Formats: sequence, C-alpha cells, structure tokens
Amino acid sequence: MPTISMFFGLVIEMFYAPKEHNPPHIHVYYQDEKASVNIITAEIMDGYLPVRQLRFIQAWVEIHREELLTNWSFCQNGKPPCRIDPLK
Repeated sequence: MPTISMFFGLVIEMFYAPKEHNPPHIHVYYQDEKASVNIITAEIMDGYLPVRQLRFIQAWVEIHREELLTNWSFCQNGKPPCRIDPLK
C-alpha cells in the first residue's frame, strides 16, 4: 500500500488494486492503532484511532476529499495514487 501522506505521527495509505472494495476509504496508522476511514463521511469504518488523531484525519479528509476521490479512481484503474499534502 503506497503512503499518500504523513503528519503528526499519522501514516495514510491507499491500497491500489483494481476493484478495491467500496466505499472509498483510506488506511490510517498511528502508533499501534490502525483504522479504515471512509472518504465520503470521514468516519471510521473499521479499527480505532484516538479521538485527537481521528479529528486530525477528519479535518484532513474534509480539506482533501476531491484529491482523495481522484486517487481512489486511479487505484480502481490499477494506477498508483498521488501524494497529498499533510495537515499543517
């Protein structure tokens, strides 16, 4: 899974293989925790993140939703996703 962004100890990856399961999502890693986060709703689909880190991810997803959905489209077509600026 390529890393598309990193900030505040969070690592965000997007699996890239044709026909990755919907809904569009990212994989987030923080210390020993991991979660799948829905790009549309910015809510955790699976896993766990501490509240503060979840808020950072939700803000980042809100800011970069269009880029994330473009990356999702790339991944669905077997193309690698692009890097996305970190939360500053």
